[in-house]
Amino acid sequence: MGKKAKKSGSNIFSLFSQKQIQEFKEAFGIIDADKDGIIQPNDLKQAFAQIGRPVTDSETAGMVGEAPGPINFTQMVTMFAEKMAGAADDDKVILMALSAFEIDGKIDAEMFRHSLMTWGEKFSAQEVDDAFAEFSVDGGVIDGAHLKGLLVAKKEGEE
Repeated sequence: MGKKAKKSGSNIFSLFSQKQIQEFKEAFGIIDADKDGIIQPNDLKQAFAQIGRPVTDSETAGMVGEAPGPINFTQMVTMFAEKMAGAADDDKVILMALSAFEIDGKIDAEMFRHSLMTWGEKFSAQEVDDAFAEFSVDGGVIDGAHLKGLLVAKKEGEE
């Protein structure tokens, strides 16, 4: 608790649209369960429990530990910006990767499941099950267009 909030220039907000900033404010308000202006492990634990995904103390400590100091609203936005700048895959890369699995707009569900659990940053069985719950799967195949729509962000103003 001895960490101080890292000062960030207000220009971090210029990286996002007004709509995105408003969505971040709403999300912060939901996550900050005790309403003290700082996201702490207990806040995250309560937020995840509300969406039906209980997390352990070590998981929440790891999440909070990614920040250089207390996570106030500005720090949260800064973390989003940093993740978007380096950690997230480019939409084109995601689309190209999915096309490697796709045949006539369909993706073999078991082959995709196996790949997610075998190569790269391996997913756990639970993570794959959670992801598959969001996919449109019918007869052992995933709707490729639906999956791409879930994984690739639409540009501001697109429907």
